[in-house]
Amino acid sequence: MTNPIRVGIAGYGNLGRGVEAALSQNPDMQLVGVFSRRDPATVELLDSSVPVYAMAEVEGFQDKVDVMILCGGSKSDLPEQGPYMARFFNTVDSFDTHAKVNEYHAALDAPARESGHLAMLSGGWDPGLFSLNRVYGETILPEGETYTFWGKGLSQGHSDAVRRVPGVQRGVQYTLPSETAIARVRSGEQPELSTREKHTRECYVVLEADADADTVRHSIVTMPDYFADYDTQVHFIDEATFERDHQSMPHGGFVIRSGLTGNNNTQTIEYSLALNSNPEFTASVLVAYARAVHRLAEAGEVGARTVFDIAPGLLSPKDPAQLRKELL
Repeated sequence: MTNPIRVGIAGYGNLGRGVEAALSQNPDMQLVGVFSRRDPATVELLDSSVPVYAMAEVEGFQDKVDVMILCGGSKSDLPEQGPYMARFFNTVDSFDTHAKVNEYHAALDAPARESGHLAMLSGGWDPGLFSLNRVYGETILPEGETYTFWGKGLSQGHSDAVRRVPGVQRGVQYTLPSETAIARVRSGEQPELSTREKHTRECYVVLEADADADTVRHSIVTMPDYFADYDTQVHFIDEATFERDHQSMPHGGFVIRSGLTGNNNTQTIEYSLALNSNPEFTASVLVAYARAVHRLAEAGEVGARTVFDIAPGLLSPKDPAQLRKELL
């Protein structure tokens, strides 16, 4: 039996906890440890036998970790953590600020190449699995339109952005797709839809003491890359209501490609997800890509990669012959 892939987790919030759970379902992978900016003594893992280390110790584990899965937020954590970690480890992350993907790719590529590592960015389901389906759709149906709808669900990246607004004690954001817009797309109409016509965003916020609600609301609804292009509602609630109504993390969505082939025949490709736990599903995708990153790194590949660059078969623990026999 080959040695298990040794994995580290950098950051232990909802996503890090999901990665730990996902690793327990993959016997070819082993969790070496969790690295946290918090006091390690205060971090309680699902498996108490797994060690927790201070993030400041991470450089000492270069020979003990095959792939480091980065579980920080896209707004502030990953832009710093990603390039830093790529100097020491092969990495996988779920960077989800679509407008800054090329910028982040470049920031990872240079240190990864210089240090001889592979850095996979923007794994998860969107960006990630949805990105792949957008490529499949527009490549197979070159005459057509692609539509992506998210929700109803809680967005981890957008919720993280809300929580970083000064004056916000606790906050979540839900994305709501327009049922009318989805129906028009499924009919083959190929409508031109503005960002505001496809989705709305709802935020639920517990304010810090003495915070000004109007200032917080303005900071949220005008935030570039996250809320400025959407109709966004901000609801201020108390802590008890937040605890009662906003602890689960559902999400999902649709990628729909509507196009024409041959003699003007309408064709529609649709891919959808319905998730009870957004972080657990995202974590499961990251773990699968960690396996692929390890294999590519073992083959000598270096630099930044996205889902577009990684063959699907590399995600599976099954060998190519087994995949052909069972799934092809």
